[in-house]
Amino acid sequence: MLISGRGSNLHALIEAARKPSSPFSIVFVVADREAHGCQIAEKAGIPTQIVAYEKRGKKEAEQEIDRMLGERAVEIVCLAGFKRLLSPWFVERWRRRILNIHPSLLPQLRGLATHRRALAEGHRQHGCSVHIVTEKLDAGEILGQEKLSVKKDESPESLEARVLALEHQLYPRVLADYAGSLVCGTGREGGA
Repeated sequence: MLISGRGSNLHALIEAARKPSSPFSIVFVVADREAHGCQIAEKAGIPTQIVAYEKRGKKEAEQEIDRMLGERAVEIVCLAGFKRLLSPWFVERWRRRILNIHPSLLPQLRGLATHRRALAEGHRQHGCSVHIVTEKLDAGEILGQEKLSVKKDESPESLEARVLALEHQLYPRVLADYAGSLVCGTGREGGA
């Protein structure tokens, strides 16, 4: 997993991975900075590493991440609040094996500040999407979505909290389906 922040989606995935029927496990967490999510991972006994982009530069940092993921035989890379755009070479190397959770109903509201933008644009429905990462921002194949109705008195903060609760349900479910399809060899291109 690649993270940058508080680790709430990481926590949801760790909890889901503990279920005996789970087809996935969380084997390694990389953060691009000091992040609360590292503490969550360490508490769960999952190895963590901080790879500071500022000290190494993007290319060297990504090469280090790629090396560490390979050493641990990682099969699927999950982004959970990772605040970096991955380089095309990295995305190609892990083609169809990088998933991301995004706080909007893609293809609407790609990029940042989705909750504020949803309210400013008058969206009646909002939610979250899990998609395959490609070279284009938030443009890969959508694997699953959850939606909710926007309330009349909604603030960006209240909308964010409600969408985050949906993310915690959606990401584990989609990851389980995707990991299961790789294990069963149901035709996912690039599966490990």
